[in-house]
This record gives sequence, C-alpha cells and structure tokens, in this order.
Amino acid sequence: MGRNTELGVIHRAVDDARSGRGGAVFVTGEAGIGKSRLADAAVERGLSLDMCVLRGRGSAIGPILPFRCLTELLLSLRHSGQRVDIGELGPYRQVLSRLVPDWHDDDATGGSGESLVIIAEAVLRLTALVARDHGCMLVLDDLHEADAESLAVFEYLIHHLGRHATLLVAACRADSGTAPALARSSAQRRLATLVRLRPLSRAALRELTASCLETSPAEVPESVVDLLWAGSAGNPLHAEELLNDLCEGGVLRRTEQGWEMGGPVPVALPMTLAPSLSRRLDLLSAEAREVLSVAAVLGHRFPLEVVQALTGLDDRDLLGHFSAGSLAAHLVTPDEQHPDWYAFHHPLLAESLLAMLPVARRALLSGRAADAVERLHPGLPGEWCQQAATLRLGAGDRVAAGRLFTEAGRRALTQGAARSAVTLLERAQEALAADGDVDSRADAQEALLFAYVEIGQVDRALASVEVLSRLGGGLDRRRRSEWHTRLAWAAVVAGRSGDARAQVDAARALLGPDPDPAASVRVDAVEAHLMLNQPGSAHVAAEALARRAVTVAESIPLPDVACQVWQLLGALSRIRDPAEATACLERARVIAVRHRLPIAEAHVLVRLGNDEALHGATLDRLDQARDIAGRIGAVTVGYQAESSVALHMVLMGRYAEAQRLIDRILPDTVRLNLLETTQYLLLSQAMLAAHQGRRRPMEAALGEFKAAGGDLPLHMPRVFGLVRAFCALLEEDRLRAVEDLERGLAAEAQSPTIFPLSGRYGLDLLLRALAGELDEPSLRSLTGAPASRLRWDRQFSLLAGAVLAGRAGQAEAAGAAVSEMSRLAEPYEMSRHLAMRLVAEAAIADGWGTPVAWLRSAEEYFHGVGVTPVASACRAMLRRAGAPVGQRRRGVERIPAELRSAGVTVREFEILRLLRERLGNREIAERLHLSPRTVEKHVASLLVKTGQPSRLGLSQLAL
Repeated sequence: MGRNTELGVIHRAVDDARSGRGGAVFVTGEAGIGKSRLADAAVERGLSLDMCVLRGRGSAIGPILPFRCLTELLLSLRHSGQRVDIGELGPYRQVLSRLVPDWHDDDATGGSGESLVIIAEAVLRLTALVARDHGCMLVLDDLHEADAESLAVFEYLIHHLGRHATLLVAACRADSGTAPALARSSAQRRLATLVRLRPLSRAALRELTASCLETSPAEVPESVVDLLWAGSAGNPLHAEELLNDLCEGGVLRRTEQGWEMGGPVPVALPMTLAPSLSRRLDLLSAEAREVLSVAAVLGHRFPLEVVQALTGLDDRDLLGHFSAGSLAAHLVTPDEQHPDWYAFHHPLLAESLLAMLPVARRALLSGRAADAVERLHPGLPGEWCQQAATLRLGAGDRVAAGRLFTEAGRRALTQGAARSAVTLLERAQEALAADGDVDSRADAQEALLFAYVEIGQVDRALASVEVLSRLGGGLDRRRRSEWHTRLAWAAVVAGRSGDARAQVDAARALLGPDPDPAASVRVDAVEAHLMLNQPGSAHVAAEALARRAVTVAESIPLPDVACQVWQLLGALSRIRDPAEATACLERARVIAVRHRLPIAEAHVLVRLGNDEALHGATLDRLDQARDIAGRIGAVTVGYQAESSVALHMVLMGRYAEAQRLIDRILPDTVRLNLLETTQYLLLSQAMLAAHQGRRRPMEAALGEFKAAGGDLPLHMPRVFGLVRAFCALLEEDRLRAVEDLERGLAAEAQSPTIFPLSGRYGLDLLLRALAGELDEPSLRSLTGAPASRLRWDRQFSLLAGAVLAGRAGQAEAAGAAVSEMSRLAEPYEMSRHLAMRLVAEAAIADGWGTPVAWLRSAEEYFHGVGVTPVASACRAMLRRAGAPVGQRRRGVERIPAELRSAGVTVREFEILRLLRERLGNREIAERLHLSPRTVEKHVASLLVKTGQPSRLGLSQLAL
C-alpha cells in the first residue's frame, strides 16, 4: 500500500532483465518499513514472466558466517524448478563446489582455494547459464546481515550484470554498514537503482488499515487512523502490530455498522513494538514466554533442539507452542529452507523481546544456551562455533568468547573466507583486550595478521606484527619468526621489496646467527623469491639459497615448500640450461603428485608445457595443464596455461587462433585482476601485432602492457628482442631492428631475466653474421651454451652458421645448415620465411644455395599475409638476381605452390589450364581475347619456368 512509485521502479527493472538488460536494485529503509514486501513483489513479477528466482538472506547469527548468504542463494536453485547443466560451467563448477558440495565433480583430483574474485566470476557465469532462456532474479533479504565474502561477490556481480539477463534485488536497512554503503556507491556509479522507502503517508496508512480490516478506506474510523499515525509514524510493521493489539484487546471491533472504537482510547503510543509485544506476552503462559525468551537469545532464527535442551519440553509440548492457532504462532514461523529451525516473523520482534529481558536474565539464558550448544554439537562444527562465541559474550564470559571467536576466525581463514576471518578475529581481540591472557591474545593477533595478509592489507598486517612484538616477549622466538616470514611473503607478492626485506631480516634476527635449518627453511624460500627482481648477480645468490631451502624442505618434509622452491629453481636455471630447468620442474611435479597437491601440480604442468613448447614447438602439455586446471577448478592456473598457448601460437604464425584466444580470455583476466596473466597476454597481443608488421596496434598493446605494470626490467629483453625488433624487420628497417635488439640485450645484461627468447642466442647472431660482425669462434661459443638449444633460437643460429660457411666458400656446409634450419623452423612459418629472405642476400652475394627459390617462397608468403615491405623487398632482390618477376594479379592463390615458386603468373596459369584441353594457340587466344603471338610467348615462358620439353609435357602437368 502506498508504494506505487517504488513498485513501478521494481517492475521496470524486472522487465528490463527479462529482455536481457540486467542490473541491480537496492531497497533500503528502517526496520519494518516494508523492504521484504517490495522484494516479494519483485519475485511475483519475475515468476509471472517465467524467470528463475533464487533467494538468499543475511545470517541472523551475525555477519560472520562465511558465504552463508551466497550459499543459501545457490542452494535455492534446486527448489526453483530450473534445470541447469552445471557441467557447462567448466572449471568454475569446481569453484562453486566449495559452497555447494553436491556440485563437486567426482573425476576431479582436488579442490581449489580460489580467490573471492574467482568465486564471484563463477557465480556470474552460473547466473548467465540460469538466465539463458527466460532470465534470472537474485533476491537478497537482510543484506545488512550478510557476511563480508558474500557482499564482495555481490559487489562484483553488480559491476557485470548489465550485459546479462539477470536482476539482483537486495533489501537492507539504511543505517551505517557495509551493505548500505555498497547500495549508495553502486547507485552513485549508476550501476544500480536505489529505492529508499519512506514512512507511509497518512492516506497510505489508511489504505493499509483498510486492507488489514478487509474493508474500504472510507469505512476506517478517523480515530483509528489518528491512533495508528501517532503510534507508528508511518512504519507499516508498527502500524500492523498496533492494529492487531487494538483488535485483540477489544478496543477496535466490528459491528453491524462497521468498525468502531470501543473502550478508552490511549492518548499516545510510543513508536516501538515493546508495549504491544509486552501486552501480547502477558496473554501467554509462563512456559510459552520462556520458550520465546530462549528463542530470542538464540537470534532471529533458532534451532528447536537448543530451545528444547534449555526448556526441557518434549516434542509435543514444544511444537504445541508454535502450532497454528497458538498465540506464539503470531510471532514465529517455520524456517522454509532449514528443517527443525524456526524464525521470528520479523527481526524486530526478536530484538524487542531480547531488549525486554533483564540484563541478568539475558546473561543467564545466554550462558545456558552456550552450554547446550557445546553439549549438542561437540567440537562446535560449522556455524556453531560462532553461535557459541556470541552466546558466551552475551553471558559476560569474554575470555571464552574471545577464544571461540579466534577459533572461528581460523576456520574461516582455512576456508578462504579471509574477510569474515578479519571480522571474527577483531571481535576476538576486543573480547580478550581486558581479561585475556597473553597466549590467547597472541593467538588471536597472529591469526589476524595472517588474515590481513590474505586480503592484501599489508599495512594493517605490519601493524599487527608490532602488536605481536609487544605481546610476544615471552613467546617462542621461532613462532615470532614465522609471523615475519608470512608477512615477508605477502610483501613480495604485493611488490613491496623494501618491506619484504625488513621482514626477512626481522625473521632471521629472531632465529639467531646459527638457526636450525628446519626453522629457517621458509625464510630461505621467501628470500630467494625476493632476489628474483634484484639487478646484477642476485640470481646466483638466489639459486644457492633456494637449493639449501629445497634440501631441507625435502628432508623434513615440507612438500608445499619443496614444490614451490623446485619451481623457483626451474625458473632460475632456464636461461643457463633449459634441460636442467625441466628436470627441476619434473621433480616439483613428482612431489606434487606424491603429496596430493593438485593445484601445485597444475602450476608445474604450465611451466613444463612452456618448456616443451620452447623445445619441441608442441602444445600438448599446455593443453594437459589446461584440462587438469579445469577439472579441479583451478581457474587462475587455467588462464595461465591459455595465455602461454596464445604466446606460442603467435610464434608459430597461427595468428587468427591466437587472436581469438586472447580476445576470449583477456577480458576475464582483467576483470579478475589476474595481473601477471594479464601482462603476459598484453605482451602476446603486442607480439601478435609486431609479427604481422602492424606497428600502431603493437604500440597500443605495449602501452596497455606498461599501464598494467609490464615495464619491469625483467620484461624488457622480450619487449625489444621478440616484439619491436621483429616489427622493424617486417618494415624492412634493419637498422632499427638492430638498435632494438641491442637495447634488449643491454637490459638483460644489467638485470638478468628468467624469461628466454631475448634474441641473444638467435636473431642477434643472424643479424651480426649478415653484418660481418660475427666470426666462427664466437658463434661456436654462443651456440655451445645449453641456453642456446631452444628451437626458436636455433632456426636463426643455424642460418648464422650458414652465412659464415657460405662466405668462407663452404657451400655444402651452408646448404646443410639451411636444410637443418628448414626442418627445425617448420612450425614457425613467419620467422622461417623472414629468415630466408634475410639469408638470401648473403647467398646471392657469395654464390651458394638457392636464393631465388627462397625469395619466391618468402614473397608469396608475405604477399599473402599483407606484409608489403618484405614482399616488395623479395621482388626487388629477385630482379637483381636476374629472375623473372610476374605482376601480382587477382587469382594468384589458385596457382599451385610449386608453380608459384617457379614464377608462373596468373595469365600463364590460365594458358596452362587450356593446354590440358589440347587447344592450339589460336583457340587459346580466342578464349582469352589475346593475340596468337602473345599466347606463343606465354607458352615459351612456361616451357622455361617448368623445365618441360614440349607442349605435351605442359599439358600433362598435375594441376
């Protein structure tokens, strides 16, 4: 009643979502103002349009049960009647299985500790799947009570629902808190519509009263409206409760003339439910009042088993108080989604009832309830730990409550719900601040430090270390060292090298000058990673430290540390010896498989897949890594594998496939804030443009790469050696290419990188050989290094050797090198033709090989892919070599490759096809509108180019 404007907003939003234009609507207002009723109206509208409706709500126990609201929303899918193939979610199915275990893939080998963003993306994809046919609606009640993880997921959804047929409708109170702040900020950014419910007007209150009394507004006595207006101030819930009180108390009754007031009319009523509720409780038996008091202590929702344990009632008596027709049934109702649980009709009822209890009585009931919960649920699994903590706090036992909050926070952290863990652990701190012993306070602070690290709040974590240092004077030094080590790793991940170094130093100082290797192994592992980004010869020290760490980690054993450090050793040794790097990675995989570390195994497979692609130009192992990541729900690993596939596709000249793959996954990695993978893809995008000679798109991609933090020293060798230098060569700007290569190699010398393909062992050797700046001993020295064995590099180094051999008059050796290069470079179409175009210059000058054939093949390729500068250079060199060069005409693609290589033109090919029909020159001339003399010249040219002895031989060529 009185909400026509707001209802119109809701209906338009639902209709838009049904039409494919999704979004979000927040309904805010004070308690009892009618938020849930408006949400119900949205549900009715959605169901009338055949939309799938999923519904969830905040936890009534408090905003500390991780993923409670989100899980309830997902579980409602099974009650919606919507049939959805969860398998279509691919790897995201496993991500959601942590919330809905029934969705676990039995073929999966492990679980995933994915980030909140990945979980949010999984939910987004699920809603898109559900909404595919008729649209989807997500309805969230009491969002102000939702846990931090669910709120983070909903915030992500709000940003991305606009392109889906999904509407999110959330109801929350308008007072301070995370949910109202989310509503306001989303509305300000025009990502959501904010519907603020105001108190009903007097006219709307009359309509509401008439509806409740089942009469017309004109029949409602003015005195009743006056009374309700004074007592409710336009709040619908308060008005209904007061109206119900008037009817039950006989003040308002129906007569033959209609509704009339009888008896004394109160002069004024306070705007609270307490007086009304108190009068209704007076009508209940003492036993019923006790049941409701215990229920209120337990919360808005409450389990019957705990109420029964506290009251001692049998099933019949207890359920009798809640049965239809009982007075208590006007206050509580069965919980639709959780058997054996009941809920108050409105949270305000529970809050008011709790406020009416004397403080001592409330504390006594809270303590007894906590005892009952601990007795009924040994070990306090799931939500019972938080429930018991809240009850202990209500009982005044702050120390016990603080310890329980600490345990609940640790559990939340283990589940990956770091934000909820922070909330719980901060409550633990508050509870233990005055009375807690040092050990308990240190336990809570330590867990809080780890939680801050998980959510990326390094500054708050640093502050936690200071607090721990003050508390921990009498604590174990090794334990305190672990705090600093954990924080050091967080700083490494965040790119804060200075903070990381300070924490490593603090950890080592606590361990002393001669620490137990088992105590320092994690510090060694972190410091080795920290050295990766340091210039100069830090990689040598990092490798020594990593080898010490991995030896200790395997002996203890600490499989997670060992697996991590073996991967680091693989990265450090790749530039020096790729075979050794592969051996390190294989060792890491053995450990991961043996100790059932599926996520670690998937990470190792991505690195092994890159090694295999670099050595053998095959993507099989990367595909395997992608499949395993998808099966276990390791979404981030899957994107890493696909980004590696994209880069190697570019190297292989599979440009269209690479572009499709980048276009598909880059928006996802940007949205999911997967920074390193995004950088990798943007570098691949720049390389894709460069390897097609498209400078402007290359520069644009490099600009995005830099904006994404890709301008680090470790990336510069590839930016110049694998991207810019190739673009310059395809522009026929040899001088610029040499300068780019020199810049990249200088950057690599100053800051050694763990990434290969800088050009040092490949393209640079070929260009130096062509320029006369490379001799045989230097070439032998460089190609003798293990790092020179990568297949991409060898195609260029082999040709560098061929140039030197041909210049020395060793034509046979030069030809053998070209043959070996042709075999190795077969997967790399563009680079193969580009390299042969470069080598043809030397072959023509020094008189060796078959440069004309190389140039014709290169010209045909670069003409076909639209790289005009190189195609033109090939034609110019063919002319200088005295070879015939035909004009490029439409239809050249129909000429067989062998004939194109021989220089057969489009016109000559047309004549050749007619010769197969045994036509004479005059007949051919008539067909093609040429003179017989012109046909005769073309036939003579064909005889020379094909090497055939006669017209008969030409007519028998396989076309």
